[in-house]
Amino acid sequence: MIALKISLLIAAALLALTTAAGAAERPPLIPVEDFFRLPDKARFTISPDGLHYAWMAPWKGRMNVYVASVDALSTGKGTRVTSATERDIAGYGWVSNDRLVYMQDKGGDENHHIYSVARDGSDVRDMTPFDGVKSGIVDQLEEDDEHILIEMNKRDRRVFDVYRLNVLTGSLELIAENPGTIVGWGTDHDGKLRLATEYVGTTTRLLYRDTEDSPWKTLFETDFRDSVSPQVFTADNKRLYVISDIGRDKGALFEYDPATGEQKLIYENDEAGVGGVIWSDLRKKLLGATYYTDKLHRVYFDKEAEAFYNKLQAQFPDLRVGVSDMSKDEKRMFVSVGSDRVPGRLYYYDKDQPDTFAQVTDFYPWLKEEYLAEMKPISYAARDGLTIHGYLTLPVGVEAKNLPAIVVVHGGPESRDTWGYDTEAQLLANRGLAVLQVNYRVSTGYGKAFWEAGFKQWGLKQQDDITDGVAWLIAQGVADPKRIAIYGGSYGGYATLMGLIKTPELYACGVDYVGVSNIFTLFQSIPEYWKPLLEQMYETIGHPEKDKAQFEATSPALHADKIKAPLFIAQGANDPRVVKAQSDAMVEAMRRRGVKVQYMVKDNEGHGFHNEENRFDFYRAMDAFLTEHLGLGRDGE
Repeated sequence: MIALKISLLIAAALLALTTAAGAAERPPLIPVEDFFRLPDKARFTISPDGLHYAWMAPWKGRMNVYVASVDALSTGKGTRVTSATERDIAGYGWVSNDRLVYMQDKGGDENHHIYSVARDGSDVRDMTPFDGVKSGIVDQLEEDDEHILIEMNKRDRRVFDVYRLNVLTGSLELIAENPGTIVGWGTDHDGKLRLATEYVGTTTRLLYRDTEDSPWKTLFETDFRDSVSPQVFTADNKRLYVISDIGRDKGALFEYDPATGEQKLIYENDEAGVGGVIWSDLRKKLLGATYYTDKLHRVYFDKEAEAFYNKLQAQFPDLRVGVSDMSKDEKRMFVSVGSDRVPGRLYYYDKDQPDTFAQVTDFYPWLKEEYLAEMKPISYAARDGLTIHGYLTLPVGVEAKNLPAIVVVHGGPESRDTWGYDTEAQLLANRGLAVLQVNYRVSTGYGKAFWEAGFKQWGLKQQDDITDGVAWLIAQGVADPKRIAIYGGSYGGYATLMGLIKTPELYACGVDYVGVSNIFTLFQSIPEYWKPLLEQMYETIGHPEKDKAQFEATSPALHADKIKAPLFIAQGANDPRVVKAQSDAMVEAMRRRGVKVQYMVKDNEGHGFHNEENRFDFYRAMDAFLTEHLGLGRDGE
């Protein structure tokens, strides 16, 4: 009865989609560049005292950091404090009211350096000037204007130690040496390093210490299939809020006392696991929690916080709202809004002026909401009865019947697609394609059983879930069975190749973007700092020796002779995750048997194309490829 009800609801939703799409006017063909141009401005933050703000904007084709006084917010002008010309700034943040730090890699190698710069753009320093070393920020130490905590694999490329870094002098103090098994670190509200996550084979341990001078002790020891994820300390730094799925399918929020081992249930949800918590640094109080079903949801434990969120939602009733950053006193803030058809807008809000929301920027003002397509949550039953969720984006102004279609497969694979503005989906829908995104088994957010159902299922049941999604789309009458493509990046690229091999009759063409072609060599070429994860990868993906026959059957490069449809492959030369040899092997195998394959390599990119001109090249080529092989075009759809 439940399954029948779900099917009826889906059918009704599709009927509504068909009616709405058919009634709307067909939008103009939007240039590829308009979808993948750098935003006018993005990533706004506010200084701790709320008097200055920073943002990122293009300069010489790269995203750089700018700073200005909040008093000059209406002018939109500021001082550029970084000068990146080869690579976008990867991220940045305030250390104090007068100083910022930012991160940058070289050519997509993901070995990020941490830089320090004064608010006026002077005194730029590379804080981690070490070749081949990857750095990251552990804690920006809110109460310390001179130091931050960072992690680096300088001593041993396989693991990350923690250092206290002086952002004024560059001095480094080692405060925690990784024994070789720690994969994550955590601090308390005073910036003291008191938590660590340890992987030993397939065992996960959550380690804790009372002070930085105390010995580590194990709070939880579980099989990696179970998870205990610390979120934040209580205000007194004595207890922890954790999300745990021990003994349950979906993670719930608990308050845990390390001294006694007692835990108190704070919040659980039958539909989905708790995703995170909402915490006030000012009030030192847990305000609420989040969870994700088809869309993001919030639940509040604090009436004041709930009232404020409701005020924001009432101000922007048809949009998803959130606070992207705020001053230390939590009065001045940036409020971001968006939806599936609104890429994003930003407003400045001051609690001392409670009725004023000043628009700061529209991230992509050249993209018109009325020209963009709705993303609708969908679900269907896989061949073994498992319910698979996903999203369907249909072209505007076209009847949702017998359309050319494309299934876009997310990477990971242990991640998921979510609801909201999706640049690729909008480009493809604008070309007249029905766009299907599938959260196949092993995707996160649907509980432990759903995740484990995808273990050792690369090219097998995970691929069947994707195939069943396409079959569902055809059965609904939405997709033209002769004009369907498959596309994805990373694991999605692997699924593209396997789709063309396993179900060659289903797809008219495929696009593989930095995808795995050989599972054997994937294990041989992973970054050194992935080595602590190997035993878990053997459980989730498989073992090259124990599962040799399966790997041979599900490694696309070993079955290139089965591909009949046109194929386009794109690869970054410096990719540290899926190395170029993966794509080279696939291309060589295709060409060896005389099959033409379109191949694009970018020498200054890694796992995905980040430089604007490279994105333009890739998506223009992809657009032309799909147009040719799916018979697109305003006269040929």
